[in-house]
Amino acid sequence: MEKKKIFLASSSELVEDRKEFEIFINRKNKDWIDEGVFLELIVWEDFLDAVSQTRLQDEYNKAIKESDIFIMLYFTKVGKYTEEEFNNAFNQFKSTNKPFIFTYFKDAPVTTGNVNKNDMMSLWAFQEKLKELGHFYTVYKNIDELKFKFNQQLEKLVNAKFIELKPDGSGQAVPVTITDNSVHQVHYGEGDNIGHDKITGK
Repeated sequence: MEKKKIFLASSSELVEDRKEFEIFINRKNKDWIDEGVFLELIVWEDFLDAVSQTRLQDEYNKAIKESDIFIMLYFTKVGKYTEEEFNNAFNQFKSTNKPFIFTYFKDAPVTTGNVNKNDMMSLWAFQEKLKELGHFYTVYKNIDELKFKFNQQLEKLVNAKFIELKPDGSGQAVPVTITDNSVHQVHYGEGDNIGHDKITGK
């Protein structure tokens, strides 16, 4: 059985999106279990009852480093811990070419009376940071669009052999060599090609 670990990071305001995304992954596992693939979704709720000798955030960061895919959801704000998780995933990617990093920005109506100025500033600052890093976030308007768009990325990961489906259920992890045009390769700094940042549909 091939197992791929997916770390899902987001702020508390997107708790419902996280729950729906977890249901989506569970359904995907039902489709793929007979083909030898299991997607292990890791969310912060999994750690709430854990006992740690360090701060709990360190446990999240350790899980990120062990993940194959890192997904970040954000809406009206990017908290310091969520940004720390992104930074850890990004640094790990620079060192090891994984986890693959996907960032999804929810573009949905908000009530202006509920918008916090500092929250919005954290959002804009993070988006500017992504721009400087050359990382492209994906916009989604609702949970159905998020599931649809990430499912497309899963299909591309299968086509790229990062996830290998085996009809006999004997899926084995294999080294990933991605060469098709569906992969966006980025350069961070002059002459510093760190590999595959994000699978895209372009």
